[in-house]
Amino acid sequence: MGRTTAWTNWARTERAWPVRVERPDSVGAVQRLVRAAAGAGLPIKAVGAGHSFTGIAVAPGVLLELGDLSGLVRVDRERSRVTLRAGTRLHDIPRLLEPFGLAMPNLGDIDRQSVAGAISTGTHGTGMAFGGIATQVVGVTMVTADGELLTSDAEQEPGLLPALALGLGALGILVEVTLQCVPAFVLRAVEQPEPLDELLPTLLDRAAAVDHFEFYWFPHTATALTKTNHRLPGDAPTQPLRPVAKWVDDTLLANGVYRVLCNTGVVAPAIVPRVNRLADRLVGDREFTDRSTRVFTTSRTVRFVEMEYAVPLEHLPTAFARIRALIEERGWRISFPIEVRVAAADELWLSTASGRATGYVAVHRFFREDPGEYFRAVEAIMTELGGRPHWGKLHGRDASSLRGAYPRFDEFVRLRDRLDPGRLFGNRYLARVLGE
Repeated sequence: MGRTTAWTNWARTERAWPVRVERPDSVGAVQRLVRAAAGAGLPIKAVGAGHSFTGIAVAPGVLLELGDLSGLVRVDRERSRVTLRAGTRLHDIPRLLEPFGLAMPNLGDIDRQSVAGAISTGTHGTGMAFGGIATQVVGVTMVTADGELLTSDAEQEPGLLPALALGLGALGILVEVTLQCVPAFVLRAVEQPEPLDELLPTLLDRAAAVDHFEFYWFPHTATALTKTNHRLPGDAPTQPLRPVAKWVDDTLLANGVYRVLCNTGVVAPAIVPRVNRLADRLVGDREFTDRSTRVFTTSRTVRFVEMEYAVPLEHLPTAFARIRALIEERGWRISFPIEVRVAAADELWLSTASGRATGYVAVHRFFREDPGEYFRAVEAIMTELGGRPHWGKLHGRDASSLRGAYPRFDEFVRLRDRLDPGRLFGNRYLARVLGE
């Protein structure tokens, strides 16, 4: 039974009125719905948690909500691999892996997404020796446009896996994903403010010297808020944040008070520099040790919009410096921080880190502010430096622009043409970034 109410993403940047909304709870149900949509001439798309800022998951025809297609399928203890149903939320995976003493090698800072959505859009964390979440994929099962199952792993269709593991939802409906896990581990987290001008000259060395490094910078301040995580064995002693201290830092200050400050900045932009300096002081200066998933991820309740670009690692300091100068030159009042991360090169066809070690710069605006002028100016800088936009975050690039940024772009498009010649899984966003 379907329904026809409006669908919106988390950031409220996209809205759709699908003809039908379906909630399949089995692989067979997905196959039947794909065949039915094809027979009715309706496009069909799966959505996860709606955490993409772009229209990548917008479903103008049949919308598949895969929340009921979740959970553990099987565990390969010998090889530390787990197969999950595609709708499984990232925040549920630690509970599923815990009985087997396993963990995902790396995560981003938000865990609300479905595993299929996270890998399909190129979600990533940080760390010079670690790729995005899609690099953990060693097998997938997908429903193709004819309603059949296509499995790709080391034994079946291995040559397709670098495309299917990060396929933008353009090749079919993912129903199962197999991840290469690692033994559960602990992270020692050091979060502290540092003078920005002292950090920048050593940025790449700092990132290379530790397991996971990133920093945030509130425009109009002189401080970098650094996060350094060191990996420890799973049986290492932990010293987690005390519940009250964690609530004060992460809920009251980082979300509650910060929401008030952002709303104040909308009404009175001139005070944003002072607001940012206050927010800078509110962020915790702390050290703690806990299970990896409790350190990697944080709660984000202040609504925002985001654009993120991936540049060759060697261009990362230049990219940040130019954006910093841009904000000052234009006299903008930007209340949300800039986030800087790194990742290892990988071999996935449409990964933002495909073929090169990568630095990431993410810019944000409070959801009540117009990001247009700011994001366009940043995008021009990043494009000039060979940047690739995050597929799930706002950008203005199209197929003609992106073709030159990805060595295997045309190969991916040819595979899309073969697997979905009728564009059953297409929408306006995919037509823009991949071509009609």
